[in-house]
Amino acid sequence: MFSGGTYPEVARWLWNFLTAHAKRVDPRFEVELDADDEREGKSYGARLRFLHHLGPTMEFEFRDVADNRGSLAWCSALAERTKRSALELMSAHRGTADVRKL
Repeated sequence: MFSGGTYPEVARWLWNFLTAHAKRVDPRFEVELDADDEREGKSYGARLRFLHHLGPTMEFEFRDVADNRGSLAWCSALAERTKRSALELMSAHRGTADVRKL
């Protein structure tokens, strides 16, 4: 992996990364990435979708993602955050607490 990149390249990387880690929890997860005109060049908003349920928006600064996507520690923390968010959304959908360990 490497750091840097243009806004669209980093957006594509972020969407792929979040999708891959959410689908490890359940293949039915999808990721909605908001990179509209107001955000362009500055930030991204990402939401996990499980069936018809949307999770809260996760905010990402463009420069933070671009500078750190080559960092193993940063990517590991983001992977754990994504899996935890996916498990929480699944639990809310089922109406029960999910006690599985990551």
